[in-house]
Order: sequence, then C-alpha cells, then structure tokens
Amino acid sequence: MQICLYDPCHGYYSANAEQFGKAGDFYTSSDVHAVFGRLLARQFDEIWQALDRPPEIEILELGPGRGLFARDVLDWCNKKFSDFFAALTYTLQESSPALRTKLQTTLENHLAGGKAAISAESAAADIHRSLPSEAPLIVFANEFFDALPVEILGAHGKLYIALENNRLCETWLPPLGGELEFLDRYGVHPEGGERIEVPLLAQGWMRQIANFIARGRLLIVVIDYGYTRNEQLSGRFRGTLMAYRHHSASPDPYQAPGQQDLTAHVNFTALAAACEQGGMRSEKLLTQSQFLMGIGEKNQVADAFEDCRVPQERAKVALQLKHLVTPEGMGENFRVMIACRGMDPKKVAALSGLSFGSSA
Repeated sequence: MQICLYDPCHGYYSANAEQFGKAGDFYTSSDVHAVFGRLLARQFDEIWQALDRPPEIEILELGPGRGLFARDVLDWCNKKFSDFFAALTYTLQESSPALRTKLQTTLENHLAGGKAAISAESAAADIHRSLPSEAPLIVFANEFFDALPVEILGAHGKLYIALENNRLCETWLPPLGGELEFLDRYGVHPEGGERIEVPLLAQGWMRQIANFIARGRLLIVVIDYGYTRNEQLSGRFRGTLMAYRHHSASPDPYQAPGQQDLTAHVNFTALAAACEQGGMRSEKLLTQSQFLMGIGEKNQVADAFEDCRVPQERAKVALQLKHLVTPEGMGENFRVMIACRGMDPKKVAALSGLSFGSSA
C-alpha cells in the first residue's frame, strides 16, 4: 500500500492530481457541494468562540487533496465569520507533489493573503504547524486515515508479498506481538477465510497528533468511513480492504498497482483510545448525517441555498445535500470523531455538531 499509493514517482497519490470527482475514481464530500465546507466553517467558528475567541487559531488539515474543502471553509469564513477569519491560519499538510501544485492554484488568493500555508507531509507521522505552539490547534482529517497502509492478518498468520519465479505472490508468516495485541484490544482475530486489517500506522499518526501539543489547546475532527470494535464483534466490517478505480470497487488490491486507490475502513475504537492515551477526551461517535444536520439545524441549512437564484438551482442543491446526509448517500457510511484537550467539556458538548437530536 505504501509503495502503490505514495511512491514519489509512480504512487497513486504522488503522481496524480485527478483522482477526485466525476472524471476520477471516487468522490469526497467536498466534491458534492460547497455546503460541506460551509457547515464545517460554522462549526470551526463555534469552536473558536468556545475557546474564548483567541487572537490566533490554526486549522491543520491532513491530506487536503486539491484543497476544495479548505477553499470553501476560508471563503465562507471570510464572508460570514469575519472575526474568526481574522484570527485564522489554515495549514494544509499534503505529501503528494502533484496535489501540492494543485493546492497552489485552488488557494491562490488565500495563500497570497497569508491565510493559508502548504507544508509537505513526510512518510512518518510528523505534524507541521504554521503558528507557535501556544496558539490553539484544530486538526481536521477528512478521508485521511482510510488511505494509510495497514497490516493484514489471516488464520495462517500475517500477509506478506513475496517474489517467486519473477512473479509477486502472497505468503504468510507469523504475526508480530504488537499486531496480535492490537486485535486483542481493539478488533477481532480472523477466523478461517477472513482477512482482518491492523492499522498500526493510523495509530501512530493519532498518537503523534495527541502528543503534539503537550499542554496546549487541541481539538481533532476525523471524518471517515469506519467501524467500532463492537460492530466487528457482531460480525460486521471483518475485512474492509478495497480498491477503487473509475468509481468501481474491487476487493483485488493487485489489479492495477499505482493506478487505483487502496483503502481500509477506520477503526474508531482504536483511534479514540489513542487520543485518550494522549490525555485527550473523546466525544460520542456520530454519523456524518447527525453531525451536519446538527450544525445546520438552527438555520435550516441556509448555507446550502444562499447562492441559489431560481427554483431549479434549489432543487439541484437539495439533491446534493441529500447525498451528504441520507443513508443512501454518505450520511450513514461516514462517521465523525471529535477529541479535545484544554477545552471546557461543557462547551465542547454544546457544539451544534454534537447536539443533533438532543433535548436541550
């Protein structure tokens, strides 16, 4: 996965900037409509207010792709939340040279105005900031953790790729103790015929983030498709490694190396534990539908329809919004995890994204 996705010359993400949208291999929420970024801008402004409006605050986005989400957030903050926008610095951490070039175009105005900055993400779990460590930090990761390489364990041991007679083939060797311990704590052990992912690299990233600011104010927002350990114990999500190409899914990761996306669902039980081990507090796990509807509930998702001039435009936007929040679209498949440190728990619990369906 590391080679096929991130090789500097031939990796799927390194050499290509056209994976997204209708002409690519998959959609992200920001490809559907700008309302995704607008609603998160509203939530980020609430977080800034819950922090008592500090003079500086930084959003660090991991794996921002082409920068559509960042552009939507910055544009909407500039238009609707001017005080927050004045305090905000938006850092985009991206490993792909092709995508960093795309970011320069997408965010040209905000880069020139000093509101955005681009940093290169290394292969290791390293975090790069633009502001001093005293400034509060919001780490945002949308469909980032699912694209990190995983280990695969089966009933015969741990999966490796070997070279025999000048051909690649699968082979099984004894698993490492840390991999078995991960399954003991956060997952399930594979039964006959099953292949279970062990996302140790994702755990390393989350531990690095949680430990990055030892005493400062930190909030993490992760949006991704994933599962909990209880769901695995009930028989669901037992083997989720998939390949995506031209909007078609395949269980074969060897079909087109370097030319297809490889992903595995996120183990949210493990990520939450990594946050808590780093001294953070994890909030309840939500669906994307609950999160977005909570943010938009007060103003009836007016952010989606503000630019509509005629009824036909409203109808089109309504369909796009439906795709973001309904079970048939992305609403139930994607989960939202929020963890924080150095913030008043009551103020965090009162954030609109966490309050959908509450009786408050």
